[in-house]
Amino acid sequence: VHVHAEGWSCDIHGSNPAELRRVRREGVSMVFQQFGLLPWRTVRDNVALGLELSNVPKAERLERAERQLKLVGLSDWADRKVGELSGGMQQRVGLARAFATEAPILLMDEPFSALDPLIRTRLQDELLDLQRELNRTIIFVSHDLDEAFKLGGRIAIMEGGRIVQIGTPREIFSNPASDYVAEFVANMNPLEVLTARDVMGIVDGAPTQGETSAETPVRELMDRLRGADAAIEVMEDGAQIGTVTAHSIVDRLKA
Repeated sequence: VHVHAEGWSCDIHGSNPAELRRVRREGVSMVFQQFGLLPWRTVRDNVALGLELSNVPKAERLERAERQLKLVGLSDWADRKVGELSGGMQQRVGLARAFATEAPILLMDEPFSALDPLIRTRLQDELLDLQRELNRTIIFVSHDLDEAFKLGGRIAIMEGGRIVQIGTPREIFSNPASDYVAEFVANMNPLEVLTARDVMGIVDGAPTQGETSAETPVRELMDRLRGADAAIEVMEDGAQIGTVTAHSIVDRLKA
């Protein structure tokens, strides 16, 4: 396992204690369930805590904290004590603090599991937005497969402490590597992972109503097909490889 940061890299298995401490200090930030928030400190000072422990000058750490608070929508709460915030807002403080260190890897261990479903969904969406903007590597630990399929670009499923399959949500759902994985995904909502490629039928010359990529999510196709009898052409590399109809979607969901 190698960690690459700006200006340095580290082989975890061959590192000495000093190198591992540097990885922990500069290479990895962590977010748990409101982990380590200091209730007597302000929101701003909590976000800047990791920078303070790394001896970042005060002016710089406060500026970086302000930038992260703006990203998570808490600028107006910067001078409040953390204890005055709701659970969801406290979780945003934890996210801001982790991102403020600018570490290349973010480790999140069930950070949203204690929140109510509505707040949890909102924070998942916000995390996806932050990831698109900041482009960090996020290792997210979850016991919720729906959460994993929503957030994960690649997913590792473990059984008995061993990894039994790694792949994209679509790969795992469509081709489970074992009976354990198949049982694990049996109750998944397929609309969250299937694409046009998975539900298309053969090209049969039927009337069509436009084109779509093979990777278009099924949910989007269902909206386009609502109330329409025509098929949608599925395109890849400039060529039609199939068609999607309401019937082809239903047939795949029955399979």
